[in-house]
Amino acid sequence: MHTLADTRQLALDGIITLEQARIIDTRAREVMVAMAINTLLCAGIIAATLGTIFWLASAPAVAVFGSVLLGAGLLILARAGDLYRMFGNAAALIGAGMLIGGAGIELVDKYYDIAPWIMLPGGALVAAIAGRALLMGGLTTRFVQGAILLMGLALHLAGLGVLMEQWQVSGPMVAVVYGYTAVVLALAGWTTDVRLVTALAIVPIAQMLSTGTSYFHAAYVFMSPEPTLSILQMSVLMVAMIWLGSRVEERTGRHTRILATMGFIVANLCALVGSLWGDVVGQTIWGPAYDWSSDASYEQYEAARLAYEANALVISANVYSVLWAIALVAIIGWAAQTHRRALFNAGVTFAAIHAYTQMFESFADEPLAYVIGGFAAIPLAWGMWRLNHWLATRTT
Repeated sequence: MHTLADTRQLALDGIITLEQARIIDTRAREVMVAMAINTLLCAGIIAATLGTIFWLASAPAVAVFGSVLLGAGLLILARAGDLYRMFGNAAALIGAGMLIGGAGIELVDKYYDIAPWIMLPGGALVAAIAGRALLMGGLTTRFVQGAILLMGLALHLAGLGVLMEQWQVSGPMVAVVYGYTAVVLALAGWTTDVRLVTALAIVPIAQMLSTGTSYFHAAYVFMSPEPTLSILQMSVLMVAMIWLGSRVEERTGRHTRILATMGFIVANLCALVGSLWGDVVGQTIWGPAYDWSSDASYEQYEAARLAYEANALVISANVYSVLWAIALVAIIGWAAQTHRRALFNAGVTFAAIHAYTQMFESFADEPLAYVIGGFAAIPLAWGMWRLNHWLATRTT
């Protein structure tokens, strides 16, 4: 939604009627209820599917039980009324999940050497059949078609992961695989019209430069070895998605906006890393890497690292902090003027995180920094007000 409206106040002001306000509220509630039901149903289906596979622990039993459930679910959807549609969806998806998931688990467990060569084309075939049915119509309900498409893609991408592990893929090829995964997820999200799936594409996009989360001593942390390059990467993604979103229909535009928002969030997390530790741009990509298996001493590695740093672009933590603050102010103002609520909310959130973090990490003993920042906020606020007034005048 581009615009939020208080339907009660609009009705009291006479802009819309009470009946129109009631219809708008009813439709909004129906969308939220449907989302809640589908979320609960999907969680139950995943739990029941995996639990049954591991409980039976037998490939023939899983295949038979899954086939029976799939057939029963499709029969219910074809013959029964709307009252039983939810049970048909659940049975069909648990059955399909048992067949697809059970096959993947059995292949990895018993036939590891040939598993990826079956999972890759097999998953792609399942996804292609379900995707065609979803776009062209037929076979069964859209909910089942979309879910089976995602199951097929999960099998396909799992096979790709197994193949990467078998071949010990490294270097630029890893980035290529992550890029392919991101494109597949984005297309799957658009095909099923589920923005959560589209949003997941940001994970492999970020991992192309090894940006992501990691587990250390009972805590998950965000890691960005190349914050500057990752910010540039996410900026390109944001600009591309915003540009594309303004030129496509609303259905596609929803997906471009969610990807732009996710790119903005990751870019801000990378900026947080840079504002705390600075950045030697490209060090983990083009700089020396310490090989623990070689006979080279750590002193030699440290000398090579310092030599690279002497000729590389180095951005200090304080410079990062200032640049990040300037960028946040600009983006918040632009998002407010262009009705981009997601970017505005994310920008304000990270501005608060930035201020809180730097208060303790960088500028706790620099009161002049707060004086400059505080007085600078006054003309900035005035400038935003004047810009808004000018835009409102042009619109009217």
